[in-house]
Amino acid sequence: MSAQIKSSAHDRKGAAPRAPWREVTAASIGNALEFYDLVIYAYFAVVLAKLFFPTANPTVSLILAFANFAISFVMRPFGAIVLGSYADRAGRKKSLMLSIALIIVGTAMLVFAPTYAQVGLASPLIVLIARLLQGFSTGGEFGSSTAFMVEYATAGRRGYYASWQAATQGLATVMAAGLAALLSYLLTPEQVSAWGWRLAFGVGLLMGPLGLYIRSRIDETPEFRKAAAVSLETSPLRTVFRRDGLYLLLGIGLVAGNTAFNYVHKVYMPTYAVTQLHLPSTTSYLSAFVAGLAAMLTGPIFGALSDRYGRFRVLAFALPAMVVTTYPLFLILNTWSTMPVLIAVQALAGVQIASCLGPISALLGEIFPTGTRGIGMALSYNVSVTLFGGLAPLIATAMIAASGSKLAPSFYVMATGIVSVLAVVPLAYRVAGISSALPSPAAEPGATASAAPPP
Repeated sequence: MSAQIKSSAHDRKGAAPRAPWREVTAASIGNALEFYDLVIYAYFAVVLAKLFFPTANPTVSLILAFANFAISFVMRPFGAIVLGSYADRAGRKKSLMLSIALIIVGTAMLVFAPTYAQVGLASPLIVLIARLLQGFSTGGEFGSSTAFMVEYATAGRRGYYASWQAATQGLATVMAAGLAALLSYLLTPEQVSAWGWRLAFGVGLLMGPLGLYIRSRIDETPEFRKAAAVSLETSPLRTVFRRDGLYLLLGIGLVAGNTAFNYVHKVYMPTYAVTQLHLPSTTSYLSAFVAGLAAMLTGPIFGALSDRYGRFRVLAFALPAMVVTTYPLFLILNTWSTMPVLIAVQALAGVQIASCLGPISALLGEIFPTGTRGIGMALSYNVSVTLFGGLAPLIATAMIAASGSKLAPSFYVMATGIVSVLAVVPLAYRVAGISSALPSPAAEPGATASAAPPP
């Protein structure tokens, strides 16, 4: 195997020479809606805990609210299987249309959910069903949307276009944190609890129909149409486990560290700033805004760097940097618990998130062939997010309660970061042709050719 494997985008014939911004926008808007719904729930977790999970102990209520946040992630692997397989059999576009329609339904249920005081136990049940539906739809969103962007990318630009996943997650954080900060500044706590939180979720509901319309106006990817003209996998799930199983496991490990870091800093940090650092809620939301803005602006930069220097060269710097800086960042926050320090820490965290997620999005699309790309990406990403991301706020809250240490979340992030470092090494060996123990999926009988990034 050559030390540098050229992107299959170089070999695609008939690919449109124009920059595929319409397609990138269509793929990205669902990802933005998904992450907006995630972070807005976490940002209003303290309010939701009182309204839907009331107990005598506020900490118990908060844990229940985050448990509801976490349990929805259980549905993500199921959504990845169903919608990922659908994307590989019926097409990326059809899967994207279905996933965003389901997200809209789940979001609408949350916007209009009655509180515990109004309907009793039915209230948290409605919220749970809504979150489970969102989790299921989100399970297929990342795989289909990233595959869509990767397959539409112009030659040598897969990293750049796929990195808009990181950029749109940052944009969603900017929108959610900005709105949360504005509402907390303009409204009294009583007004936020009465109707302000519904307004925040309602903004996400308004994004859905726009995304559905945009996606209805795009075409299927040329790469999938080409594969469909020859042969499609009859059972993508069976194939990805039988032929691509090792890459599935490595993909899960690859995503682990960044997703834990991402959810701790962009999702959990506003709650941490209020409950542990005792900073105003407006300050906490502003810090998340800065983290999202940093990720949004730098995601495409790191994606472009991975196109030029290779996915693994960028990750070889980004992943270890995330591991070694996590503890010092939490130590700084707890030593100097001020707004400028929190904002500076979150700005750095946003850049670090983008430095990992930018290259990872393209890399996941390149280690799976076209025939199993939808389900391969969806499963590896969502299993990892379920295990290491969705549980992060709950784990962080529980670790602090059990240990009494406000630095406890940093140890969780460090452990998951080490998992990612261990996963990226054999992937790098495979690309460089060092390890014959890692056969290329594309070399297997019946596989559609897939390229790996330069080392």
